[in-house]
Amino acid sequence: MFTILANDILPVFAVLVLGFILGKTNVVSHSEATTLNRVAFIILQPPLIFLLLSQVNLDTLQYLAIFSYGVGQALIFTMTYLLCRYVLRHDVLESWLLGMTTIFVNSLLYIWPISALIYGPTGNVPIVAIVAWDASITFAFFVISTDILSHKSANLSKTLKRLIKNPVLLCIVFAILFNLSELPLIGPVKTALEFLSAGTAAITLFALGVILSAHSLAPRKTICVVSAIKLFGLPALVALLMLSGEWSTHWSQLLILNAAGPSGAMAFAIAMLYGVNTARIAPVIIWTSLISVLTLAWLA
Repeated sequence: MFTILANDILPVFAVLVLGFILGKTNVVSHSEATTLNRVAFIILQPPLIFLLLSQVNLDTLQYLAIFSYGVGQALIFTMTYLLCRYVLRHDVLESWLLGMTTIFVNSLLYIWPISALIYGPTGNVPIVAIVAWDASITFAFFVISTDILSHKSANLSKTLKRLIKNPVLLCIVFAILFNLSELPLIGPVKTALEFLSAGTAAITLFALGVILSAHSLAPRKTICVVSAIKLFGLPALVALLMLSGEWSTHWSQLLILNAAGPSGAMAFAIAMLYGVNTARIAPVIIWTSLISVLTLAWLA
């Protein structure tokens, strides 16, 4: 456990901490971090996703395991939303996005590099599968649903048009189509994509640390409850669901590992986009990032 913690998890986590410290000390500004994050999202992330999805053998994916993971997400999200809305008494949009923090894991930029260090670039296919699932299904669901909840009179077709222009979703579709075509990836193109994608995780985690440094870390009731559901509720339910199938132990282990990861930043990004209160959403991301260092080391 301590070897994995020191060699594979802390080096990745340290980039987030560095951003947080430099943000707190005003060495890097919020606007600079926002620009970095945008560049990483539009320019660097798509090549990384394309390389992951276009090269994976789709025949090796355990689709029932992925579906079971999705069932766990749906159940945890529903429970969290109802709890935040009707027990903790937060408004609809904030409760909706707090629910998102419990199921949308920082898979691509946090769990994927860690799992690649532990299991090798060909041993973490289950994480690649969940990256595709979350980016194409979970992310799309929350973008569409938040837009509808925020503008109940909005035209759904306009929302879909905006979604179709999303570079990450376009990249996923193109990567899957390229994979299905079984065409070889030309050497120079692959080199360019690898060069572009090499710094994606580090830049994005650093920028996220800077952005989150502007928020209070006070562990209030809602923050503690939602963080606990994310860190323990989702992994426990996914672990239970993994017992119901006949897929490999390796798939079960990595899907549970992914479920134990920290909340992804997309709930925070969507909240900022739609003017939703981030005073509770941002600390959930910070606290789950801190505590998951230990839980991931134990599960790995």
